[in-house]
Amino acid sequence: MYKNEATEATPILQRALRNLLNAIPSTWLTASDLRTACSLLSVNAEKLLYFDQAGPQLSDCFEKARKIGATLPQIEWVRRQTVMESPVTVGAMMVKNSIMRLCLVTEGRIIADMIFTSRRDVDALMASVNQIFADAEEIAADEMDQMSYRGIVELHANVIFYLVQTARPLPVMLKYSFFSVMSSLMMSNRLYYDASRADELRAENKVVHPLFMPLQGQALSQ
Repeated sequence: MYKNEATEATPILQRALRNLLNAIPSTWLTASDLRTACSLLSVNAEKLLYFDQAGPQLSDCFEKARKIGATLPQIEWVRRQTVMESPVTVGAMMVKNSIMRLCLVTEGRIIADMIFTSRRDVDALMASVNQIFADAEEIAADEMDQMSYRGIVELHANVIFYLVQTARPLPVMLKYSFFSVMSSLMMSNRLYYDASRADELRAENKVVHPLFMPLQGQALSQ
């Protein structure tokens, strides 16, 4: 990377590292390794960028964040902050895009470790993932970066395939409608002849108080 490109890319990389640290609660004791890795990369950013050696360390920072329990919204926030960068030089643009793509990879790995109990949650996540990857694919296509475009498309396809396979065995969601407000215990008994599924109904409909279930909502088919 040329000197002027490394100079412009350095603050972009440093801001992304700060955003990654800010996204992870500072109270997490397990984040010490992440803070150390991000600090070392930030201090040596310009030199590493100049010699094209920043990639492995940046990837390691994101992997450490994932391993200590970074969530999907946290990594997505880092990606959205990086999207707002406006680099001019080619090298700085490459650094920005690399950070965004590392966010996508990390999000894909986080999704692979998630456990779903509701098909509605899977469907909502698929819709969100489709939009996120569509934006990244468009950027790669505009830059005529064929290798990156192919990699993003493949990652997109694998994530969606995983979510489809995950949703397949989950019970189908059906809509219910009652004419009077009732408790989750009573509704569970009405729908399933089993009051023990009251907590399940509360979770599916995001109910605050179990005595006041919504008149219309969703329930599992079985």
